[in-house]
Amino acid sequence: MNERIRVPEVRVIYGELNAVMPTRRALAKAQELGLDLVEVAAAARPPVCRIVDYGKWRYDQSKQKKDKKPKAKEKEIKFRVRIDPHDYQIKMTRAEDFLAHGYKLRMQLQFRGRENAHKELGFELMKKVRDDLMGMAHIDLEPKLNNRSILMMLSPLPPNKQKPKFRKGDEEVDLEAHERAEAEDAAAHAAEVPDDEHHHHDEEEAAASGEEE
Repeated sequence: MNERIRVPEVRVIYGELNAVMPTRRALAKAQELGLDLVEVAAAARPPVCRIVDYGKWRYDQSKQKKDKKPKAKEKEIKFRVRIDPHDYQIKMTRAEDFLAHGYKLRMQLQFRGRENAHKELGFELMKKVRDDLMGMAHIDLEPKLNNRSILMMLSPLPPNKQKPKFRKGDEEVDLEAHERAEAEDAAAHAAEVPDDEHHHHDEEEAAASGEEE
């Protein structure tokens, strides 16, 4: 950068300027603009330099590198308050498999209808989920109420520290099947009519029947 550039000439890029010139002239141009002459391609012949605000340029370069980092893989598993033990075990096995393959987990429990009056049951279930996965994950977000649902976020432990509770070691793992099953569960859950809507519908039918009589 600036006086540290020792080669006799460089290619300078600044705005519409793209030209080869003596390094002294390029440096004088940068100083005239109150900016810096920064080498960006030392292996080129001649080396390529940009005239920039060095502090801002470094910040932009750092930001670009961060943006290029791959985003953490994440899967979602949804629960309902009245899940039966068999379905619970299936979902927990899926959770362990996702964690074992490096996925973060978004665990969500949705309340439907009258279940909203008993949110403590949802918290009890999510705390059980958390405790059952302690051998596979650490908690990024403790169970937290979010409108009509409880959200919890988990990240996988290092592979050498993972101790599955539900997955049998000799069983085949099919992550694509897990994803399809979770998508089907979510769709079925979304299509369900809440208990209070059923009740309201029954009352409307009864009222209509009374009017007809």
